[in-house]
Amino acid sequence: MKECSNRRVVNYLIVVFLNAFTDLGHKIIIQNTIFKVYDGEMQIVLTAIVNALILLPFILVFSPSGFLADKFAKNLIMKHASALAVVLTLLITFSYYQGWFFTAFAMTFMLALQSAIYGPAKYGYIKELVGVKFISFGNGAVQAVTTVAILSGIIFYTVLFEIALADNFTTKEDVLQVIAPIGWLLVLGSTIEWFLASKLPNKMIEASQKKFIFKRYIQGKYLQKNLKTVTRKKEIFEAILGLSLFWSISQVVLAIFGEYAKSELGITNAIYVQGAMAMAGFGIVTGSIMAASYSKYYVNSGVATVGAIGMTIIVFIIPTSESMITLTVLFAFFGIFSGFIMVPLNSLIQLRAPRVHLGVILAGNNFIQNIFMVSFLVLTTIFAYFGTNAVALFYLMGLVGIYLSFILFKRYFVLSFWAFVEMILKMRYNFHYVGLEYIPASEGVLLLGNHVSWVDWAIIQIPIKRRLNFMVDKDIYNWKLFNKALKKGEAIPISKKASKDAFAEASQRLKNGKIVALFPEGQISPDGETGKFYKGYELISSDYDGKIATFFIDGMNGSMFSKTRDFNLFSRRDVTVYFSKPVHRETKTQEIREIITNLKGKHETKQA
Repeated sequence: MKECSNRRVVNYLIVVFLNAFTDLGHKIIIQNTIFKVYDGEMQIVLTAIVNALILLPFILVFSPSGFLADKFAKNLIMKHASALAVVLTLLITFSYYQGWFFTAFAMTFMLALQSAIYGPAKYGYIKELVGVKFISFGNGAVQAVTTVAILSGIIFYTVLFEIALADNFTTKEDVLQVIAPIGWLLVLGSTIEWFLASKLPNKMIEASQKKFIFKRYIQGKYLQKNLKTVTRKKEIFEAILGLSLFWSISQVVLAIFGEYAKSELGITNAIYVQGAMAMAGFGIVTGSIMAASYSKYYVNSGVATVGAIGMTIIVFIIPTSESMITLTVLFAFFGIFSGFIMVPLNSLIQLRAPRVHLGVILAGNNFIQNIFMVSFLVLTTIFAYFGTNAVALFYLMGLVGIYLSFILFKRYFVLSFWAFVEMILKMRYNFHYVGLEYIPASEGVLLLGNHVSWVDWAIIQIPIKRRLNFMVDKDIYNWKLFNKALKKGEAIPISKKASKDAFAEASQRLKNGKIVALFPEGQISPDGETGKFYKGYELISSDYDGKIATFFIDGMNGSMFSKTRDFNLFSRRDVTVYFSKPVHRETKTQEIREIITNLKGKHETKQA
């Protein structure tokens, strides 16, 4: 059964790959033709128009595509849309042979129209296929596969284009006729995609009774209703806006880089230009996998903030670089940070969207993103027409990146902090968590465990979606460097002189259903062994609705953050955290200490 399920996932991913690979192939052929024939502002204008033709269909069919994805089985929509792609690629190939540049140019719109109908079903199918538990990994896999398709498509079709073309052209019509046989590869790709899409299983739980009334669509009533659905949940809408700004910056960067390379660096070979941008694809694969790992336990939207900051820095650096090697590396990092943005925000949208409105919300996501992208490309075209060069446009996009970073940081402040901490720690440590299922999803929890290092608080928080309210030494709490962050993180300051107030506050937090965490040893262990437990936490009122949960951290003794330092700067350390079943909230200190001390041994005995 599991093998069958895995085969279905692989089959779906191949369909996703071929969909992006084929669509990208035609776009690359048109863009490379523009690159060869036109220069300066006209090159930027035509490239921007091509990108706009790809985006416009997502705006125009927002309501129908969302309706179709909610009304019918998503696998059937993918099947019929890929069949349409076969017809379109045949027409595109015919236009190549005839040398009809503007017909082929216009067919970009038709191929994008097919993708716009396809999109909500394709992405909505992720949740149906892998379920909520693996939604971040599903999105990471889809993003990685899509990016590999784009990357390989750029390289594959650009190399074929240059080999077939050589110097055998004088006009744009000549270019298309020389490279026309490449069109049959587009036909082949779409045919295989259609065949595999036909094999995808129907995962629709129940049929929808929705009806589409064309008159309401023309009158814009569906648009109004669907936009209300999309904007109803603030968390979903803010994620869509974040993605929209990200894609807008990316579209402009890709649209202007060709002209920058040609005018500023004197590069006329399309392989070098497309190859440098294709490195962003390698980066996105890496970034998507990393983002999925950071969202292993829950969708960590704070990773998107780190991605936005990193991407903005790269956009500012690109126009200062004159080496293609440097630019290639920069585009790779641009891709990594792009993956950080795409995976958590897309996962968040799918996770928060009700199943009955998933198609509409995903179509709305496409609609708003493409409104933004088309608007940015129109502005790019206007700026280029009036003489603004590519360098200035890069800096303008950097300013937009600063704004994106600001709004994401503001929206996901706490998660951004934790994402940054997790990324830093995972450079040195491999974390493993055993018994996470014992942490209650709701109700008040008093979380107690051993104290081995200065970063135990971070290690415990990483896998737990609920925010922990740590009891922190008052002197540390009042440090100017940490005070604002600790307040925002809802830490509870405690001192020997004011412990009664701290425990009263902890009691109230537990009554409000929070997790309160503290280390009963009161200090970091000097030798890694579990020391004496102080009874202070017994002063916390036990009249809350919840239990005591315990943990044992193994592997941090000897690290750079422990008091017994014995570490290798170049080696990674394995750290395991063991959690136990919650115990009654009135369990006494000595019994809690015994449970924690014996946790590792119990888990190892159970595994053996």
